[in-house]
Amino acid sequence: MRVCIHRGAKQIGGTCIEIEAGGQRIALDVGLPLDAADDTVSLLPAVPGFRDPDDSLLAAVISHPHQDHYGLARHLRPDLPIMIGEAADRILKAAACFIRSGVSFQNVIPLRDRQVVEIGPFRVQPLLVDHSAYDAYSLLVEADGKRLFYTGDFRVHGRKAALVERIIEQPPVGVDVLLMEGSSIGRLGEDGSFPSEDDLEHEFVDVMQATRGTVLVYASGQNIDRLVTMFRACRKTGRQLVIDLYTAEVLRATGNDRIPQGWWNGVRVFLPHRQRVWVKRHELYDLIPRYRTNRIYPEELASAASMTTVLFRPSMCEDLERAGCLAGGSVVYSMWEGYLQDERSEPFLDWLNRHSLPMVKVHTSGHASIRDLKRLADAVRPRHLVPVHSFGPDRYSDYFDNVDVRGDGEWWEV
Repeated sequence: MRVCIHRGAKQIGGTCIEIEAGGQRIALDVGLPLDAADDTVSLLPAVPGFRDPDDSLLAAVISHPHQDHYGLARHLRPDLPIMIGEAADRILKAAACFIRSGVSFQNVIPLRDRQVVEIGPFRVQPLLVDHSAYDAYSLLVEADGKRLFYTGDFRVHGRKAALVERIIEQPPVGVDVLLMEGSSIGRLGEDGSFPSEDDLEHEFVDVMQATRGTVLVYASGQNIDRLVTMFRACRKTGRQLVIDLYTAEVLRATGNDRIPQGWWNGVRVFLPHRQRVWVKRHELYDLIPRYRTNRIYPEELASAASMTTVLFRPSMCEDLERAGCLAGGSVVYSMWEGYLQDERSEPFLDWLNRHSLPMVKVHTSGHASIRDLKRLADAVRPRHLVPVHSFGPDRYSDYFDNVDVRGDGEWWEV
């Protein structure tokens, strides 16, 4: 078995790893770099079979539905088999109805927790993990008598932490190479930790209780854990959770009836102006009837402000202004803080100031702390530990044994 990290050996995002055995190959993730100005085809790694037919490339495997792991997959040739979680595939299809850069795969091989997929000389076993993306997997790849374990992105402080604890308690054995993400290395101390979603729930409750008007939560509609946290906080404070049609469809795509849905009591569905235009332009009328009972209209937002929490994004600013529901409100920023430093956030920050809306930051990482990275590495005990998805590969040896730093574009033998 040979491996090449095309992108991700020394950076977070844009991950793409090629594995070859017996003259046949698979690719793990086809991510969009975080610093990319656009998802142009020129960013696609030069993997034979990505664009033009090549029978030796058997499939691309997508570990989870975050842009930095699948974002360039829309440029792959349409007939290339894509291995991805069933719910993750449905989420991307639902999102593609609303996003110009969305992707809908045509030739899908579904991944299910712990169920081995055999393709050519490869045995691929997905292991469901805790992450801020829904239906995220670590991947155990076997070929040529060798075993490679790719962590993908994971954490142990979300609502699905038990999934990773199970891997730590019952790790894959005989692992030759552990390709391990290290997003927190260089950004968190060795003994540092991240807040849990339960911790965030308490913070949301405090903000909701302290706000006399509408609470606007700036968060991703695909961060399912965070949506659950928001809903639980709303239940505790007597508020209704207002989501948009896009988010309602993402939640429906999970196929999980234990996760808040757009037809639940306590959940309302709002169509911002941009989405109404989008629905009309793309004739998505059939999406609306399933939420008819729970739909909320702009004129209802002001009178219900004290009992409403809105999942918010800056494209909704004018809608909320026209609805007159901002007096006495507050904003919870629940995303990576670095986005606020981007000049594209300046209009949003100016809008907050104009409306005298205080902002509080309530967020946690989608990635494991160094302490939890060490727990996983100690459990797996690989012959070689190779850094990936990290800006600090040279610091891995401070925390782990048998570290083998590789470079982008370098082929090496397992």
